[in-house]
Amino acid sequence: MHKIPVTVITGFLGAGKTTLVRNLLQNNQGRRIAVLVNEFGEVGIDGDLLRSCQVCDEPEDSNSNIIELTNGCLCCTVQEEFYPTMQELLQRRDKIDNLLIETSGLALPKPLIQAFRWQDIRHAATVDGVVTVVDCKALADGTIVGDLAALEAQRQADPNLEHETPIEELFEDQLACADLVLLTKTDLVETATIDRLKNWLQKELPSGVKIIPIHGGEIDPNLLLGFNAAVEDNLASRPSHHDHEVEHDHDDDINSVELICDRTFEPKQLTQELQNLVQQEEIYRIKGFVNVANKPMRLVLQGVGNRFDTFYDRLWSKYETRQTSLVFIGRNLTQDTITNYLALL
Repeated sequence: MHKIPVTVITGFLGAGKTTLVRNLLQNNQGRRIAVLVNEFGEVGIDGDLLRSCQVCDEPEDSNSNIIELTNGCLCCTVQEEFYPTMQELLQRRDKIDNLLIETSGLALPKPLIQAFRWQDIRHAATVDGVVTVVDCKALADGTIVGDLAALEAQRQADPNLEHETPIEELFEDQLACADLVLLTKTDLVETATIDRLKNWLQKELPSGVKIIPIHGGEIDPNLLLGFNAAVEDNLASRPSHHDHEVEHDHDDDINSVELICDRTFEPKQLTQELQNLVQQEEIYRIKGFVNVANKPMRLVLQGVGNRFDTFYDRLWSKYETRQTSLVFIGRNLTQDTITNYLALL
C-alpha cells in the first residue's frame, strides 16, 4: 500500500495556517485529505473552525479525519499523543490521499518530522513537504523580528551576534525547514514593502525555496502538495538552533488562558475592549467564538496584536450550548486578569 504523503504546515501565531487549510479542504480537487491539528490551549478552536468548512465530517462523527491534540506543543507531546494518533490514521490509509499537519504557532518543525523516522510510521507515511506561513503585515510591523533594516545592519556588522530571542529563533527554524513559504495578508502592505520583505526572506531561506504571496489562504492545491521531498531523510540539510540539544524548551512564560461563559457580547464593543486589553497585557493572539445576542449564527473572532477579524461562520447547532469561548495566548497571563477585565463590559 502507498505511503501517505504528509504536508507539515508551520508558521507563527496568527499567520493564517487554519485559513490556508480550510481553503485547501474546500478546494481539494477530489483528494481525500485528513487533517491533524495541534492546538495550543484546551479549547479546540482551530479544529472546530476546520470542521465548519462544510466539507469535513460532522463534529459528532467519531470517525472524523480531523484529529486535535490539545495538551500543548506537538513537538513536546509527540511521544504521548502523536504516535497513537498516527497509528489510527495509518490503519485507514487506503482512504487517505494526503495528510495535513497544522502545527501550533510555538512548535519547532524538526522534532515532528523526526518522528517520521520511527519504524512503525516510516513504512506507511512520508513528509512530502514543509510549508511555512508568514504574516506579511506582522513582519512589516516588526512584531516578529523587529526592524528589518536595523536587524540586517546588525547582522552584517557582527556575524557572531547572538542576541536573538526564542521567538526569533523559532521563526528562523521554521524558515530553514521550509520547502515553500507563503506570504499572507499582503493586501495590508504596500507593494514596495512586499518586495523588500521577499528579498529579505529569500536570504534567510535555503537555496531554491520559493516565496508565494497569497490572499485569504487561497492557493492552487497543486502548489502545496506533491513536493516528494521525503523530508525525514534529509533533515541534515535543514539546520536548526536546536540540532545539538537532546530536548528543547519553549519560553515557559508563554501560556494560554481560556474564557468560557454564557454571556453575549456586542462585536464592536468587544473588539475595542480587547484592543485595549492588548495594550495593557503582553498578548500575542486571541481566537475563539462569540455568542452575539439575537444572532442565529456563531461569530468567529481572531486577533493578532491590535488587528482583529470577525465573521459569522455557521448557525448555532441545536445540540450545542451557545457560549462565548475565547483563548488568549501571551506572556504571564492569568485567568483572573482576563476574567475580571471582561466582566466589566
